[in-house]
Amino acid sequence: MTSRNALIHAADDLRRALRGLTFPAPVAYTYNPLEYAWDRHCDYLTRYGTGRAQVLFLGMNPGPYGMAQTGVPFGEIPHVRDWLGISGPVDRPDPEHPKRPVTGFACERSEVSGRRLWGLFASLFSSPDHFFENHFVANFCPLVWMKDSGANLTPDKLPRDCMEPVEEACLTHLERVIDTLQAEKLIGVGAFAENQLARVRKDGQDLGKILHPSPASPAANRDFAGTATRQLGELGII
Repeated sequence: MTSRNALIHAADDLRRALRGLTFPAPVAYTYNPLEYAWDRHCDYLTRYGTGRAQVLFLGMNPGPYGMAQTGVPFGEIPHVRDWLGISGPVDRPDPEHPKRPVTGFACERSEVSGRRLWGLFASLFSSPDHFFENHFVANFCPLVWMKDSGANLTPDKLPRDCMEPVEEACLTHLERVIDTLQAEKLIGVGAFAENQLARVRKDGQDLGKILHPSPASPAANRDFAGTATRQLGELGII
């Protein structure tokens, strides 16, 4: 089986494993872009999951204006469309929060984390193909949780008991991604992702992290690109 087919099968198994799960308050809505943006996610895996990637960058879960709209990890629309070359129709979640509509590539909001991360890679590599020759970007969990107000809920803020089946499915998927790509350097984009990578790391695999590009991070707001570039150098990635 080719790498791209193995990644697609792993993602399909993940979305099936997460179907039907329910979550207690304060969760009011749950989106899974592997369902309604499946075709665009497959575009990403088909185009860029083509072989061995020595370095795997791992995020936490989709942002409301990134992967939640495009199906691509850290999927800020201009970078997905114009740098990665991926676009096309995206369906809608059901139920859909009225304050958090999914309009796909017609969304006019910008995902700051995705703009910063893909912008960094675009500044360091001459093309997406150059980047993906030896690197890959994934998310630990594909689910998006929201309060009734529409406020985003990250996985680390949810009750432990309801997250157990999610974590089990996501860790299994993560191991399959690492094995398929034969990744040797596992880089968490932020501490949460680094902790998940530590749970599945095998002998001979290096573990590290870079600053998360979230606008909620004062350090990222000061100089994400400069800090992350320095960290990538210290990790021996650039």
